[in-house]
Amino acid sequence: MSNIVLLCVCLGLGMLLRASGKLPDNAPATINGFIINVALPALVLEYIHSTRPVLELLGAALMPWLLFIIGAAVFWLLARALRLSRGTTGALMMLGGLGNTSFIGLPMIESFYGSSYLPVGILIDQLGTYLVLATLGILVACIYSENRASLREIVTRIVTFPPLIAMLVALALTPIGFPDWLTTTLHRLGGTLAPLALISVGLQLRIASLAGNKFALAAGLGFKLVFGPALLAMIYFATMRDQAGIVQVTLFESAMAPQIGASIVAIQHGLNPPLVTLMVGVGTLLSFITLPLWWQFLGGA
Repeated sequence: MSNIVLLCVCLGLGMLLRASGKLPDNAPATINGFIINVALPALVLEYIHSTRPVLELLGAALMPWLLFIIGAAVFWLLARALRLSRGTTGALMMLGGLGNTSFIGLPMIESFYGSSYLPVGILIDQLGTYLVLATLGILVACIYSENRASLREIVTRIVTFPPLIAMLVALALTPIGFPDWLTTTLHRLGGTLAPLALISVGLQLRIASLAGNKFALAAGLGFKLVFGPALLAMIYFATMRDQAGIVQVTLFESAMAPQIGASIVAIQHGLNPPLVTLMVGVGTLLSFITLPLWWQFLGGA
């Protein structure tokens, strides 16, 4: 619960700082640069290095990939039918397809299912969500950015994405134990991600932006919080009936609010920043209502 309170406080602080005018206009860009180049790689390096994949959790780790691919298809069709802008389409694909499976997801798993299921959440987050962001997410961001990138530029951005490099380094160093001082340093740097990211979102959040983004916001959050998890429920209940606990936690993670890391990448690529900040801010608050409902639906009570 303390993590969730912290997220709400940081979002509110960002809004207050924007209203006060005490930070320069480029403050969000500076904060986002630190997150992508320092905080997120540190977090990935720490957790991936200590994660031990288990074969029976493969289905759980695949969930973010399935959700992103299904979401991309749904929003591509929606964009074609309604002639949505490139920026709006890309923002919906990224924020509607990637969930906050760490800073909201892990505390929620511990609260509703107990700490014994945290390894499931960590595997979903590190080998699922963040790996999707570092590959398919960057691909979508480059394709739908107003500044068109060539195939070579897209590949370059993917292979030089700091979190992906950190992930590969962590996997390569798995046989080697990290000294305590390094683990502590990575943990403290990675711990800055959620507070700073939500402050950045708060700095850019404009309620007035609702006027031109109501439908896109409803579509994006409707898929992320309700319809996307419902589609996955049909798949997982049919294919993993013998792993009820893992399935429940996996589907619970699929219903999390939009991912903070995805919002940073989307904003850096100019994918309708007002919509992106609305999806993170409004989605985070709404998820505190929808997640208990999903828990009940999945058999939690």
